[in-house]
Amino acid sequence: MKIIKKDAKSIFTKTRLPGADFVINQYVGCEHNCKYCYAKFISRWKDYGEWGTWVEVKQNAPELVKGNYVKGEIFMSSISDAYQPIEKKFKLTRRILKNLDKRTKLSILTKSDLVLRDMDLFKKFKGISVGLTISGFEGQVKRMLEPGSSTHKQRLEALKTLNKNGINNYAFVSPIIPGLTDVKKIIREVKGFTDYFWFEVLNLRGAGEKFNNLLKKDFPNSYGIMTDRKKFIVFIEELKRIIKAEKIKTVGIEIHFPAWKTIKI
Repeated sequence: MKIIKKDAKSIFTKTRLPGADFVINQYVGCEHNCKYCYAKFISRWKDYGEWGTWVEVKQNAPELVKGNYVKGEIFMSSISDAYQPIEKKFKLTRRILKNLDKRTKLSILTKSDLVLRDMDLFKKFKGISVGLTISGFEGQVKRMLEPGSSTHKQRLEALKTLNKNGINNYAFVSPIIPGLTDVKKIIREVKGFTDYFWFEVLNLRGAGEKFNNLLKKDFPNSYGIMTDRKKFIVFIEELKRIIKAEKIKTVGIEIHFPAWKTIKI
């Protein structure tokens, strides 16, 4: 893994992401190397090599948040994972949490059970929500699509531990891929220890041409549903039915076909 250390000029970036006003990206790039990652577009401006082989480290990020209170919702992180493996060494996320004004309304989303390390700091914030991305991928599918991230079981245990410690938490069920993601199973595994759900259907355009080709070759039925408007609509209607039947608290379903929108359940 290629590590690029840099000093940033600022760390709070305005965003159009739903539910957030600003994002914090103390890292750019991610060791999890999820093949469908939507943040790959950043590589156009970073001449470091193939996505998943490098991480840019904003080494002064903890100092940039100190004494700098920002009103609004802050999301961590949008083009990386705050708890990817190198966080064990650099501890940027932990140091940011120590320095961040505890009045900050903060949402963290990760695919790593390393998030449990910072439970002591989460408890100091008045408004914090910690989410785990739950894809449900296991075995060969997991190794193919999300090679560097925590396992499905580890993520479930992380949500359970957050819940036991009174930390507001959520399950981000994503990416939902027809034939690969068992949404009903995930809901029933998780709903006893999460505060709410957020669902997202795979964004084919965001996942990029390379992933599209992978899906078409190795999972042709999934690709067929994702690219056929009539089949996709049927799939979404069935997904809505499944979610509604479980009677859970949810933000909604994000879809990206033909354009981005959130469906309320």
